[in-house]
Amino acid sequence: MTKRKVSNLLALAILSLLRERPMHPYEISAVMKYRGISHSIKLNYGSLYSVIEMLLREGLIIPQGTQREGRHPERTIYTVTEAGSAELIDWLRTLIRTTAVEYPQFTAGLTFIGHLAPADAESLLEERLGHLKESHQKMRTLYQHTLNDVDPIYLLEDEYRIVMTEGEIAWVEKVIREIKDGTLTEIIDGTRCWKIRHHESSFQPIVKLSEQAEAKAITEAQK
Repeated sequence: MTKRKVSNLLALAILSLLRERPMHPYEISAVMKYRGISHSIKLNYGSLYSVIEMLLREGLIIPQGTQREGRHPERTIYTVTEAGSAELIDWLRTLIRTTAVEYPQFTAGLTFIGHLAPADAESLLEERLGHLKESHQKMRTLYQHTLNDVDPIYLLEDEYRIVMTEGEIAWVEKVIREIKDGTLTEIIDGTRCWKIRHHESSFQPIVKLSEQAEAKAITEAQK
């Protein structure tokens, strides 16, 4: 995959909005907030202007003119170039058709959740579940409100986020049930513990095979 000269996802948002119509930076940020784009792509004014400068240097956008509104200082209006439009389309095609390995903090926590007592893990997951349900309700309310003025095609990311949150809610509820019903836990000497059937010694053959594969790869690389 060719490395992009400007790979910040904020650049993707800027190119997309300027392809719809010429805008000045403040309008770009306002539209991002109104449509909820800032929930998917991090936005702050410092980075917005930095990315605009990068897009200008690469010839992906150009100034189209200036605008003055009331007492506000004169603002530069930008539009996307032919090269910028082509970059946007290629970028979008790549993002939609390919998958990427991501490393969310929650999955990192789940990887080592066995270090917590089951009761502690259950309590923490219950707390997360409450936050998820609250967030889900807010997203649905905002989505329905925004639909009054914005076409659904521009809100697909919000719909996706809502569906993904619903899926996480259902999954977290399942794990909590499995902690409680004994699928993941067992009672030992009156204490609820994790069910552990494969102990450290069981992994030694796997470790040995991995070491042998690594040594072979190093030898072949040195040839």
